Amino acid sequence: MADSAHPQAVKALDGSVEILGNGNVTSKERGIPLQPKVNGEASGQSIPSSGNALTGKQEHYLKRELLSQQVDFEITELASTTALQRFGAPFRSDYGEVAPVDSDLPILRFIFVHHVRNFPFLDQAREKEFWQDKLQVFLELFAQKHISSSEDRLEESKRRKLAIKAKKLVELMMVSGIPTASGYEERIRFSELEVVDRGAQDNGLLVNAPEGHSINGWDVNVAGVRTTSVKRTIRYHQHAEFLIRVSQAGKPDHYVGRRYGEFAKLHKQLRTELPGKILAPLPRKNRSATTSTFFGGGDDDDASSVSSVSTHNTGFNHDDGGSLRNLVGHRRGASLTPDRASPRASGEYRREQVTLYREDQRVSLRAFLRTFLQNQQIAESKAMAEFLTGNVVKVNQEELEDIDRRKAMDEKRIEEQKRFYEIARQRAKELDVYMESFRRDIVERNGLTNLFKEIREKERIADLTTEYQKFVEWLRIEVAATIYHLFLAEDNSPELFAQAKRIHSMIPYTALKQVIRFANPAMVMSGVLDLFLAQPFGARSLAQRVFGMALNDGIRGFEKPIGALKTKINDDVFCEKLKSFVNADENTKNSVRNEAVVDQVDLVVAILKTEQITPELSPEQVGQAFNAYVAWDNAVENVDDEMKTGAQLFAYLKQLLKLYTRQRDKAMMLSVIEEPVTLHLFRDLFTIFYEPLVRVYKSANVYSSVTDFAAFMDDMFRVLETAQRQDVSADPNQTVQSFIDLCARHQDAFYKFVHEVHVHDNGLFSQLMGWLEGILEFLRHGPKGGKLDMNALFQGAIEMHQVDKTAAIQEIDHLIKWQEDRKKWHQDKTRQKMAAEHSSSSSGGGGAPLSSTTPPPGSATFKSSDFGIDAGDLADLDGGDSESGDEDEREDSEEDGDPIAGERKRRVRKQDHLRRTAGEPVKPEVRQLRELREGFLMMLRMVLAD
Repeated sequence: MADSAHPQAVKALDGSVEILGNGNVTSKERGIPLQPKVNGEASGQSIPSSGNALTGKQEHYLKRELLSQQVDFEITELASTTALQRFGAPFRSDYGEVAPVDSDLPILRFIFVHHVRNFPFLDQAREKEFWQDKLQVFLELFAQKHISSSEDRLEESKRRKLAIKAKKLVELMMVSGIPTASGYEERIRFSELEVVDRGAQDNGLLVNAPEGHSINGWDVNVAGVRTTSVKRTIRYHQHAEFLIRVSQAGKPDHYVGRRYGEFAKLHKQLRTELPGKILAPLPRKNRSATTSTFFGGGDDDDASSVSSVSTHNTGFNHDDGGSLRNLVGHRRGASLTPDRASPRASGEYRREQVTLYREDQRVSLRAFLRTFLQNQQIAESKAMAEFLTGNVVKVNQEELEDIDRRKAMDEKRIEEQKRFYEIARQRAKELDVYMESFRRDIVERNGLTNLFKEIREKERIADLTTEYQKFVEWLRIEVAATIYHLFLAEDNSPELFAQAKRIHSMIPYTALKQVIRFANPAMVMSGVLDLFLAQPFGARSLAQRVFGMALNDGIRGFEKPIGALKTKINDDVFCEKLKSFVNADENTKNSVRNEAVVDQVDLVVAILKTEQITPELSPEQVGQAFNAYVAWDNAVENVDDEMKTGAQLFAYLKQLLKLYTRQRDKAMMLSVIEEPVTLHLFRDLFTIFYEPLVRVYKSANVYSSVTDFAAFMDDMFRVLETAQRQDVSADPNQTVQSFIDLCARHQDAFYKFVHEVHVHDNGLFSQLMGWLEGILEFLRHGPKGGKLDMNALFQGAIEMHQVDKTAAIQEIDHLIKWQEDRKKWHQDKTRQKMAAEHSSSSSGGGGAPLSSTTPPPGSATFKSSDFGIDAGDLADLDGGDSESGDEDEREDSEEDGDPIAGERKRRVRKQDHLRRTAGEPVKPEVRQLRELREGFLMMLRMVLAD
C-alpha cells in the first residue's frame, strides 16, 4: 500500500503498533514502559516524559483530532455507492477480496465485524445469500438514488442530523476505546463541572410549581376555577371556567377565563395553523372535586364561601395538618366524619375543610398547556397568543381566595413529592454497601453473563446471593418511585391514571391468555407476511401496492402546488431548467453547487445561469433572474414592500425547486420499494429476528404471565386509589412503604417470567450478554490488535520531514487550548442557565421545586468510567447540536405561507443561534496535522485489523 517514502507500521511483540521511518527509534527501543490504559486519570505532566515527543495531553488530543478526521471521512463515504465494496468481508468487491489492513474504512469495518455482524440473530445470516445478495444490493441501490441533501432542501435534513449524531457516537467509542501506547494519556479536567451537574439536578426546570415556570417566554398557571352562568333559551346553565394567570417578561400579569370547550377549540386551531404537527391529546373532561383541609383565620365570617368553594368547620388534630393526605386526600363521595371540638375563642385559628371544584381537571389542563408551550413553534403560534391574551378578566376577592387555596395545594403537593423522594433516596442509600459490591461484579469481566447465569440457575429470588437480593430490593425502590411519579406526582397524573385504568378495564385478559396459549404466532405472522409479500405470476405484491399507493398519492399531491407556482412564475424556461437540475446526474449537480459557492450566490441563481443544464437562458432572462435575487435578498433584509413585489419571482423559484426535489425523493423511494430485493430483504430480516423470539415464547409458556400482569395492574390501581383517598397519617414513610410493598407482592411472579424465558432461550440471552460484554471489553481495554503509538507516529513524521515539529506542536497546543476554552464556555453557559432558573424559582413562591431532571433514587450507582467511557469525552457528545430543535417542522410549516416571511424567520433564527453561541471558541485550523493522516491510517488499520 505505502511506498518507501512513507513511514512503515509494524506490530511489536507486546501488541503495540509503531511507526518506523528513516532512522526512527521506536518507543520500545527508547525503553519507554508500556503502561495500561488510563481511564480519565490526569497524569499532571506539563512536559513530555523521558524519550517522548509529546505530553500526555498532546498525545490524547492529537489522537482525538486524527480519529475525528477519519470518522468524518468514513461517515461521509457511507453515501457512496462503492462504500461496502471497500469494507472487506462479508461484502463482495469488484477489486477482489479486501484485507482488513487494506480497508479504506477501518473504523466502520471494525464496528461492523465485531459489533454488528456478530449480534445475536444476525450472526446466523449467510454471507452470500443475506449480506451480499440482499443487504449490499439494497444499500447500493438506495445510494444510487441520491436522495436530496440538506443543501438541496434548503434546510437541515433529518438524515444529516442523524449523520452528525452517528459521527459523535463513533468518535466517542474510538477515542475512549483505543488507548495510546505510552499510557500517559491525559484529558482536560474541571472539577467544577461536577458541582454544576449536581446543582443542576436540584434546581432544574420547574415542572409543577404554580409560578416561576417560564417556557418560551410564557409563564402560565391554571390558577383557579370559578362558576359562570350562561343563558341559553329560557334558563341559565352553570359552567366551570378556568382562570389562567399569564405572565410575560416586561408586561404586567393578567388573568383570562377559559372553559373546557375553549381548550378543545385551541387544540383544533393549532391543528389548522400547524398542519402535520403532532399535538398532545386534550385531557378528558373530569368533573370531580377535591376536599382539602386548610388553616382558617379567627374571623367567623361565613360569607367567604363562593360558588367554586364550599367550606365548613372541622376539628381535626393539628398533628396531621401538614400532610398532603389532608390537602388532596379527600374526593367527593369519601366518608367525612369531623371530630367534635369545644367552642373556640374569637380570633383562634381553626381547621377549615374546603371542597376545591374540578381540581384534578385544573392541574391536568395546566400540564396540557405547559406541554404545548415546551414547543417553540406552538408557543409562537397565533392561536396560542390569542388564547392566552384575549378577553382579559378581572378576578374578585372571592376568586383570589380560591386561587390562594389552590396555590397552597400546589406547594403542598411539591413539598410531599420532595419528601417522598428524600425517603426513597435514604432507603436506597442504606443499600449502598451491597450496591457497590454488585457494581464491582457487573463491571468485572463477564459480569453480565454471571448475572444472567445466576437468574438461570436459581428458581426463586430467595435463592439468589446476598448481593443480587439487595439489587432486587434496590429495584423495588426504583419501580415504586416511578409509579408514584407517573400516577400521583405530576400535573397530568390524574389524566394518565384514568387513561391507564380505562385501558386496563377494556383488555380481555382471560381470552388473551387462551389465544396466546393455543395459537401459533409464528405461523400466523408467517401467513400474514406471505399474504403481503406474495407476487402471483410476477405481479406486484400487496405490500408494494400499499406503499406504492401512499407514495403515489404523495407524488400527485405535489402537482397542484407545482402547477400553481408555474402559473405565478409565468416562464416555462425557468421552470424547466429547475426540473432538469433536480433530475440531472449527481456530478452535474455537484458542479453547479460548487459554482454557487465560488460565485457566492444562491443555488437557484447558479442553476439558472449555468450552461451545463438545458434549456439555456437568454441574457435577458439571466438578468431578470439575478435582479429578482437582488430584490428578494433586499426585501428579506429590509422589509421593504416596494422590493417585495419584485422579489416574489425569486421566492416562487425557490419554492418550486424545493417541491421538485421532494417530488423526486418520493419517486426514488417508490422505485426502491418496487425492487424485488427490498421484499426479499424484509422477509429475511423477519425470519432472522422474529422466529427465534417466538420459539422462546412458546417453550417458556409466556401465556401464564398474562394473569400475573393483570393481577399486578389491579393491585397497583388499588394502591393508587388508597393513596389518593386516605387520610390516615402525615408520615410519607407510609406512602413510600405502600408502593414498595406493591412491588414486593409481585416480584416473584416477574422473576419467574424472566427465569422461565431464560431457561428456554436456547442460549439467546447468553449470546446477547456476550455481545454487550464484547463492546464493554473494547471500551475498557481497547482492541486486541494493540495500541496507538502517537509518539512514534509524530517522531517518524518529523524525521521524514513530513511536518515541521514546532508548527505541529503549536497546532496541537492550540487544539488543547480550544478544548479547554470550549469546556469553560459550556460551564459558564450552564451556570448562567442555572442562575436564571434558580432566580425564577426563588421569585415564584412555589417552595423548593422538584426538578424535572431529578434522578431516581440510587441512580448514581454506576458511572460512565465503569464501562470504559471517560466522563469528559461523554460530556463532549452533546456539544454543539442542542440548538437544532424543531427546525425541520418550522421549515415545513413556513413553506406554504409567505416565502419571504419564511426566509426572514429563518434568518432571525440563525441570528438568534449566533447570539446564543456568542463567545463560543472557534476551532483552530490545522494544516501540519493533516500530513500525519496517512501514517495514522496505516497504524489504525493494524490496530483494528484483528
